[in-house]
Amino acid sequence: MHLITLSLLNYKNFEAINFDLDHKINCFVGYNGVGKTNVLDAIYHLSFGKSYFNPITTQNINHNADFFVVDGTYLKESKTERVIVSAKRGQKKIIKRNGKEYEKFADHVGFLPLVIISPADRDLITEGSDTRRKFIDGVISQGDSKYLTTLIAYNKVLAQRNALLKYFAANNTRNIDTIEIYNAQLNELGTTIYHKRKAFIDTFIPIFNQRHQSITQDKESVNLVYSSQLETENLLTLLEQNYTKDRALQYTSVGIHKDDLSFEIDGHPIKKFGSQGQQKSYLIALKLAQFDFLKAQSNVNPILLLDDIFDKLDESRVEQIITLVERENFGQLFISDTHPERTEAIVKKVHQTYKMFRL
Repeated sequence: MHLITLSLLNYKNFEAINFDLDHKINCFVGYNGVGKTNVLDAIYHLSFGKSYFNPITTQNINHNADFFVVDGTYLKESKTERVIVSAKRGQKKIIKRNGKEYEKFADHVGFLPLVIISPADRDLITEGSDTRRKFIDGVISQGDSKYLTTLIAYNKVLAQRNALLKYFAANNTRNIDTIEIYNAQLNELGTTIYHKRKAFIDTFIPIFNQRHQSITQDKESVNLVYSSQLETENLLTLLEQNYTKDRALQYTSVGIHKDDLSFEIDGHPIKKFGSQGQQKSYLIALKLAQFDFLKAQSNVNPILLLDDIFDKLDESRVEQIITLVERENFGQLFISDTHPERTEAIVKKVHQTYKMFRL
């Protein structure tokens, strides 16, 4: 699978621009602020129906316009596929595939598998558990549409239960029958999600360890530790036990929306004990493992976006990563960088076709 052409209309800093792309390596180079990352984000948008960097739709529309259109033509399994994502201020975003509009965005996720490696990934280490849950959910969802549907349903019921708890507090009342209905629904949906997350992590850890070893030459021992309240008790019991507490807090304090993923290096949290270089290597290994996992799930080479790959990595490490494209039959690769000569010098060593786009 690869992206053949990309057209942007009123997307972020671009008013109108078109790209005819190479099926292997595409490099977007230029000074900071010219929109290199925005091009990569547009490609991400085509796979997920949203921006990787800014999920607020209207903020992805050019300041001088009322709408944006991202239009991509792909070759997938010998078939041409055209995907268009468009949004207009005050209206719902639209995703079309070959002219047909999706009723649910969830039906599109996973059709165009994609992995992005970006300096923004550091949020996985520095931010709260919500960011790491989104990573887990994003990887599983690309290969399992039922998982995404279940997750959306869980979040909807959770919002309803939280609204009811707030209503109880505001009106000094309670309706235990309705709470019990929500509890049962959360238990069924949450238990399914928990088991799928656990199975994913069990499969993912060996892939991640192998990737990390190849990047660092076995210099450190790393681990991923999945933690969930459902490890020790079923969700229905937890919800019943914490009902009084939830009424006081006015939100649901237990469930799979509290799960977390711990990143460890040599048995310690990488957030506290890992250098910037170690953290970057950890995150790249994490994303390359995501690539491997998705490829195994879909039998398709995901598109790989390398945004500002030289950030905190020396050129030899970057070259090692780029070389993987040739050695391990990666698919299409997109790179952004501020130094054209540096990028082209490394890409030339890979012995693959490539295009340079100077923005």
